[in-house]
Amino acid sequence: MSNERLRSAIVEAGMSMAEFGEAVGVDPKTVERWITKDRVPHRAHRLKSAGVLGKTDVFLWPTTESDPRSHAAAKAEFVDLYPSRGSVPSSTWVELLDSAQESIDFLGYAGSFLHDSVPSFAERLLERAAQGVSVRLLFGDPASDAVALRGREEGIGELMAARCALTWTYYAPMLNGAVGGAVRGAMDGMDGGGGVQARQHGCTLYASLFRFDDTLLVNPHAYGAAAGNSPVLHFNRVPGGRVFSHYLDSFERTWQEAETVRSA
Repeated sequence: MSNERLRSAIVEAGMSMAEFGEAVGVDPKTVERWITKDRVPHRAHRLKSAGVLGKTDVFLWPTTESDPRSHAAAKAEFVDLYPSRGSVPSSTWVELLDSAQESIDFLGYAGSFLHDSVPSFAERLLERAAQGVSVRLLFGDPASDAVALRGREEGIGELMAARCALTWTYYAPMLNGAVGGAVRGAMDGMDGGGGVQARQHGCTLYASLFRFDDTLLVNPHAYGAAAGNSPVLHFNRVPGGRVFSHYLDSFERTWQEAETVRSA
């Protein structure tokens, strides 16, 4: 059998076999054998391939799922557990925000706690965007069925939609470029408010996600309970690990389903 996952991933990345081989450090004939003969490369080449293609090595070579080293890498991604979202210190959010250099991604229904519990949250987020950090905001559409259902399940009814609407009110000045001082000056001429993109989703969420470069906080949802009462899992991306990529893939799928929020 041939490895069509690998072939498709290379094509999706817009690379030729020669370009992919050069990036991984092998010749094109080796790449061809990986595909046509479904050869499984050494772990170092698997991890390099996964990094180049933006996939996990287990996705590209499913037979490696039972590799003890892959299991160990996945376990190594886990850093800490907080019994509730409120138990995550505000200093942790501040440190993650201020240290992000490439990507900040938020996925939730409302996430209004960020504005309430993180000092100068909007200003910090804008400063990161002004420094070239890609910021993606992905929160609930107040008019969606999923938000209405979540409100009923939590026992707060229409308050869930109201919280989502409040969240978008909080972010409106940011999306409209209504910022001041040095931040405004640093963002002049940057498309979409200095790398800030926003979309509304109407998807069922099983966890809220807060990604800062290679750090991810996962807040699982429990039926009938507010997300703030559920634990938060702290993960760091580790080469060969699966958990970080698993949740990031979930973010990307939701992002693709969502509608862009335009500035007014």
